Amino acid sequence: MSEFDASQFLKHVTTKPGVYRMYDKSGDVIYVGKAKNLKNRLSSYFRKDVNSVKTKALVAQIANIEVTITGSETEALILENNLIKEFQPKYNILLRDDKSYPYILVTDHKHPRLTMHRGSKRFKGDYFGPFPSAGAVWQSLRIMQKVFPVRQCEDGFYKVRSRPCLQHQLKRCSAPCVEGYVTDEQYQEQVDLVKTFLSGKSQDVIDAMIEKMERASAQMHFEDAAFYRDQILALRKVTEQQHVSGSIEEIDVIAFAIDKGLASVHVLYIRDQKVLGSKNYGPKVPANSEPGEVITSFISQFYLNGMGGQNIPKTIIVPEMTEDMEQLQQAISQVRNAKVELVTPQRGEKFKYYQLAQKNAEIDLATKLADGRAISSKYKELKEVLKLPSIERMECFDISHTFGEHPIASCVVFGPEGPVKSEYRRYNVKGVKGGDDYGAMAFALNKRYAKVESVDKVPDILFIDGGKGQLNKAEAFFADWHLDKAPIIVGIAKGEGRKPGLETLYMNGGEIEVHLEKSSSALHLIQHIRDESHRFAITGHRNKRGKAKTQSVLQDIPGVGAKRRQALLKNFGGLQGVLGAKAEQLAKVPGISQQLANEIHAFLHDKD
Repeated sequence: MSEFDASQFLKHVTTKPGVYRMYDKSGDVIYVGKAKNLKNRLSSYFRKDVNSVKTKALVAQIANIEVTITGSETEALILENNLIKEFQPKYNILLRDDKSYPYILVTDHKHPRLTMHRGSKRFKGDYFGPFPSAGAVWQSLRIMQKVFPVRQCEDGFYKVRSRPCLQHQLKRCSAPCVEGYVTDEQYQEQVDLVKTFLSGKSQDVIDAMIEKMERASAQMHFEDAAFYRDQILALRKVTEQQHVSGSIEEIDVIAFAIDKGLASVHVLYIRDQKVLGSKNYGPKVPANSEPGEVITSFISQFYLNGMGGQNIPKTIIVPEMTEDMEQLQQAISQVRNAKVELVTPQRGEKFKYYQLAQKNAEIDLATKLADGRAISSKYKELKEVLKLPSIERMECFDISHTFGEHPIASCVVFGPEGPVKSEYRRYNVKGVKGGDDYGAMAFALNKRYAKVESVDKVPDILFIDGGKGQLNKAEAFFADWHLDKAPIIVGIAKGEGRKPGLETLYMNGGEIEVHLEKSSSALHLIQHIRDESHRFAITGHRNKRGKAKTQSVLQDIPGVGAKRRQALLKNFGGLQGVLGAKAEQLAKVPGISQQLANEIHAFLHDKD
């Protein structure tokens, strides 16, 4: 690719608002930005008087620029965030999208279920959150179980009930699983109250219950009136316990601290005069980033990409009002479908909450910096041991199996700040004879590196959990390596009795042996990445082995194919439910006749 001609490019750039994408010579997007005037903004990168170290480093890598015109600055802001999320450019400030945030899910069923959910929102239903921790979710679920008789049981358990369970006896479920205990309308009424409560409108729920209680009493339905009365009392008790002093009903409070290339953003959630929770976030910050850029990028990605959850508040407290805040306010308001105000308080109740959030951000950053100094010293010693000028990326491979069955290969990645879990990978080893660790290692290396085209994805050090044999396989793979950069390959052989501290490091085909002291910081770092790789591999192997065991029992039954196995497991909530079912219950599963049910039951219980 020819060198980028900035002057020629700028001659044809429009003055309209829009988004620009900067590419390096490998064709990777390295920066995404927006502008009110694309020509003016892009011209600023190529001026001779640019003082920003970050900008100079970025410009030096530009091989191409593409622009997209938008109708307004707000549209440009929204598009910018979508592109940042898609490409994850290395010079943008990136909010790590933690898919493990816990939510409360109200499922989309005839009789909806109330449950905790982690991960992508793949199920139909209403999601509420995210919550700061799983503990906060379970606490909320326990509260709602006492107030609203909505089921929280698994679908497999719900579908096979012939009589109410213990939760109904404890008045914590209205037993929609069995006819005659609650009508569909009555159950949906309770589900609607749950949704309103989870939206932070507890007073609306109480008002609705009071109205229902009065109506039931007027109609002389005294049992129903007593039920609503008890609900009102329970809900008032809960809300009184959760209320904070003051008059604030619906705000998010955002504060941040930044130092030495690390940033911590603390978000405090207040809904209906209750502190719903708080959470620390650690965005990835490129070197020499300005504080205003960090907070603006965080706010836009947090709310425009949905990481702040469904319930965007009326007011968001921000540390400072940057030049982009007006456009941010408009864009977030569009997402909420109602006006959202971004403010920076100087006094009063809101300012006190901001000070609290700021203190939490500073404490979190101090903790990260302390951890970072410890990691930094380990990296420094390892550089000295291996005589490397720098270490930006390390990877480690491990193989896990049980007597050659269900082999799994793992690859974990460490950066200067420690584990980079978003880049961890597992590989199902295929086409390799059981127990052939050398073949499994060759398979995993090929899966990992065969299609790598960027040197940024090539580790400085490649650790192999094993001795000379595994080391030779790795070195053979990189013998004809197609990129300019190749990793230093280090085999980690366990010592006598597999005791930590007795490891031997092998390099150069095993000709070089390195023994480090038990107290060595470099050895502790090597043990950390080796143990992390082992943990990741064995977890994947156990999951694969467990799944195989679950399937193998049913796979051996004549007349039971994949669809019927799935139907059985779904209806009974897993293998244990199938094993505990009677032939009559098995026959109720779609696709299972009475004769086949008898055969299944006989196969599972009369093998002798």
